This record gives sequence, C-alpha cells and structure tokens, in this order.
Amino acid sequence: MRVVIVTESFPPDVNGVAHCAWQTARHLALSGHDTVVVAPAGRPRPDDGEHGTAPFPIVRVPSVPLPGYPQIRLALPSRRLTAALTGHRPDVVHLASPFVLGARGMTAAARLGVPAVAVYQTDLGGYARTYLGMGENVAWRRIRTVHRAADRTLAPSAAAVRDLALHGVPRVRLWPRGVDSERFHPARRDLELRRALAPGGELIVGYVGRLAPEKRVELLAPLCALPGVRVVIAGDGPHAARLRTALPGARFLGTRTGDELARIFASLDVFVHPGTQETFCQTLQEAQASGVPVIAPAVGGPLDLVDHARTGLLVRPHDAQALRDAVLTLEDARRTRTEYGRAGRASVLARTWAAVGDSLLGHYREVLQDRARHATAA
Repeated sequence: MRVVIVTESFPPDVNGVAHCAWQTARHLALSGHDTVVVAPAGRPRPDDGEHGTAPFPIVRVPSVPLPGYPQIRLALPSRRLTAALTGHRPDVVHLASPFVLGARGMTAAARLGVPAVAVYQTDLGGYARTYLGMGENVAWRRIRTVHRAADRTLAPSAAAVRDLALHGVPRVRLWPRGVDSERFHPARRDLELRRALAPGGELIVGYVGRLAPEKRVELLAPLCALPGVRVVIAGDGPHAARLRTALPGARFLGTRTGDELARIFASLDVFVHPGTQETFCQTLQEAQASGVPVIAPAVGGPLDLVDHARTGLLVRPHDAQALRDAVLTLEDARRTRTEYGRAGRASVLARTWAAVGDSLLGHYREVLQDRARHATAA
C-alpha cells in the first residue's frame, strides 16, 4: 500500500503527535508499505537520537514557531505538500492531528480523489484558545470542516470519540495508541539514579511531559510540601521557568528521551499526570509499562487507561488537594504500589505499536473498500 502521512509535528519534536506519527510511519515502512511523511520543518538539532535515520522519506514544509510556544511549528503554505502527494500517488492519505498542514493535506487529497483517514489526537479547541487567541467554537468549526471531509476519523479514547460525535464529526472509530513495553520496563529501575534524585530515601513522585499551561503541572505544588516526598519533573515547555518557582524543591530534569527516559520512569515510585485536556495520555501508558502506579484526573483519556484502585488512582479534575491525598494514600502502602504497578504493566502488554499499526492498516483497507463500493454503486 502507498501511504502519505501528513502530520502537524514530527521528530525531533517531542510530543504525542510527533511520537505517534513516527511509530506509525516506521511500522508501515517496516511492514513493506511505501510510506512518505510530510511535516513542518524545524530548527535542525545536532542529535536526533533514535529518529536520526528514518526508513522512509520525509518532506519538510517551511514553518514558523507557534506564538507563545516556539517548540511547536506552524506550517506555511507550500507547493511541497501537493508535489509530495502527486509524486507518490498514494492509496491513502493519513492526516495526523490535522489543523493547519493537515487541512491543506485534506484539500489536496480531495482534489486528487484519494481517500483520507484523519487522526484526532489533540484537544485542538483548547490549544487554539490558549495559544492562538482563537475562540474554541471557531476552532471546532475548522476541526469539523477537516474531519467531515475525511473518509474516517480515528480517535484515541472513548472520551474523544464522544467529544467528536457531540461536535458533529461523523464516521469516528476508536484507535488507541501503542507503547514500547520492552523499552519501558521495570527492569530499568536504577538505584543509583534514585539516590541522586532522592538522597534521603524520599518517595519519588514524577511527572513526564510538556511544561505547558494545559498540562496543569502547577497542581503538583502541594506535593512539594509533603515531608518524605520528592517531586521530579522531566520535560520542557513555555511554563518551565514559572513552574520552577511554583514547585519549590522539585527536581527539574529537562527533556529526556529514549532509554534515559525509560530509566527515569522505572525509577519513580508514583507517576502523576494532572492535565485535564488529554485525549489519550501516552505518558500514563509508559509509566504503567514501567511498573509504576499512576494517578490522574478522572476525565478524558485517563478514563480508558487507569483502572481505579487496581492500576492506579483517578481523582477529581483540577483538584490539587485530591492529587495530594492520592499520593498520601500510596506513600506508606508499598505493597499496594507494587500491586498497582504489576497490574498496570499487565494491562498494557498487548498494546504494542505493531498491534496498533496493524489495526490502522485494517482501517485503511475498510476505507478503500468503502470507496470501491461507492464507485461501483455510482
């Protein structure tokens, strides 16, 4: 099968859209499918790590940094997108979190008569309100325009499926995300790292992700005041400086990736994600694969990932006190933490990127079959 993936973000960017697009393209290419990726160009980095050599071509489109969040790039109009689609002659166009570049990809696919599968992955309405000064209703109108034109929309969680349906998006199917349970593994727990992070033997409570307004990392502030608890933050973003002030005593590690990130995950005692705009929440899966109990708000993607009181704890959204109480519940319950960690890992073992990629191919085939049936009926 010939596929063009048009994505709003791609490595070396560090975020969920970029990671999922990379894993998807990699699986397609390694499975023998002729794949091309079209993505915004960013500032080159000296070391792209595991993404340095891709088994597929990447077409980079000129871009500018998002106002207020330079780590995210907005693609500029370019003939490279249409040229990539025309030159590759795809059977399917895959639109990863379409909004700017993806909207143009949808238009180009329609013009060429190529079926399109649109992947909804980010709370774009919230992003538009936070970073673009755009009303949420305006953003949803754009989202509906793109996704209604797609042959199928794939959403990562039951909550996202419902949200799209409530906003008038048709032909929505569930397509969750995978996790690398070989990389993210309890065996990577590092006693030397633990001693460096918590020399007094404190309970290590960690957050991994972007340091951005929608992640609500400031809700971890009460944890910093707990005796015997050390808060560890891995990630970067526009709120980094503000959070260093808001979370006194927390250890900020900056952006970490690959095996180094896996070592950090496995060395935590508890993982906490306070964000309430998660359509999925990939870092929860990575913590679970690492054998770490998790705490998250009972809203959005975490509802699909956290089995309350079995793999972790779900708490009231936007509630710093609830997060604090959940940590206190687990602090002196070593056996419970161990049981939650084991159950969490068991819950994600079948969610490999290969299985998720094969499921995606099933969606592609169904879309192609639907197109063929409609063509025959016409």
